[in-house]
Amino acid sequence: MLHALSHPAYRRLFLAQVVALAGTGLATVALGLLAYDLAGADAGAVLGTALAVKMVAYVVVAPLAAAAVARLPRRHVLVGADALRLVVALGLPFVDQAWQVYALVFVLQAASATFTPTFQSVVPDVLPDEDDYTAALSLSRLAYDLEAVLSPVLAAALLLLVPSSTLFLGTAAGFAGSAALVLATVVPARGRTAADDDDDGPEAPFGHRARLGTLLLVRTPALRPVLALNLAVAAAGAFVLVQTVVVARSTFGAGEGAVAVLLAVNGAGSMAAAVLLPRVLRRTPERRVMLGGAALLAGATALVPLALGAPRTTGLIALGALWLVVGLGWSAVETPVGRIVRRSVPARDLPAAFAAQFSLSHACWLVTYPLAGWLGGTGALGPGGTALLLAVVAAGAGTAAALLWPRTPDAPGPAGAATAAAEEAVRS
Repeated sequence: MLHALSHPAYRRLFLAQVVALAGTGLATVALGLLAYDLAGADAGAVLGTALAVKMVAYVVVAPLAAAAVARLPRRHVLVGADALRLVVALGLPFVDQAWQVYALVFVLQAASATFTPTFQSVVPDVLPDEDDYTAALSLSRLAYDLEAVLSPVLAAALLLLVPSSTLFLGTAAGFAGSAALVLATVVPARGRTAADDDDDGPEAPFGHRARLGTLLLVRTPALRPVLALNLAVAAAGAFVLVQTVVVARSTFGAGEGAVAVLLAVNGAGSMAAAVLLPRVLRRTPERRVMLGGAALLAGATALVPLALGAPRTTGLIALGALWLVVGLGWSAVETPVGRIVRRSVPARDLPAAFAAQFSLSHACWLVTYPLAGWLGGTGALGPGGTALLLAVVAAGAGTAAALLWPRTPDAPGPAGAATAAAEEAVRS
């Protein structure tokens, strides 16, 4: 897996991803604590709303941004997005109203919705070898898990010395480091896109470029189960990210450090799976790995009410074990997605496809974040009932993915039937 890091350009890009996500992890902990300071026991509703705003930014901005910056140098796009995120992070320590949190979160995540798909489209160009690219997908998963492991641990240590609002300064430092590393990297020029080859010429209409990626994902048989599995991840993941602070602080009466530790355990499970997946995927079909991950997500979430009914120490240990399993399933579902997209979509359309996958996957979180926050509050289903509901959603999504999975993948490249159909639909 570490062989991919022998490529200098990818090594710098990976380090940029690591430092940016480490800062984002600090912000995740700080936002949860800020929500608790603003709303107390109703922090789940505030945090759920903030995360729903985040998903709105992802869903709306990602495909539009991909089309808007389609002809800009990708290095400039990445650095510009980091600069905007840095400015917003510096403003978060000064908010004292929930609406201010929502506004700044929208701007921050709009920038992330521009950065992430652009970054994902660069990696296949930097690493053309499939084994190296598979290793890069696992390394990317590990980088994302820094949000849930190293960052919360660092946050727990910092909270012994500084107020929680200071964690946002670490977020700003992460974005600054990311921008510096991208500036030091030679990013390959964009390949020709489907829009460039259309009869409309290189200046194809904005709507044309914005719709292509979504149609590719919806009309490509090999990618339809991925869309269903996105919902399974969002159902289990939303409960972990929204309700951990409420369960730890209110249900079990634990301190702020317990919140960071539980999130770290969840990330540890995901990291463990990411380390093993390059080897596993050499001999195990993606279908089996990803559907198995969905089963872990549904099963672990369904057992949450049992942990919540246990005494404090036993309950926290049980909850940590379940969060570990959720992390394993999360990584098993998400890590192979890039392989399937790369195999099923021609290279010229990868930026649009990755932007659409980013947008549509987060559309699922847009549904599950409010469910986890609002239904898990004191006046609705409560954490236990909400966990059961989200477990049913995850199980249903996993079942749908199994039924949608094609026996024969769609042919990759411009000759693929789904690709041709999507391009024709965009033209019409």
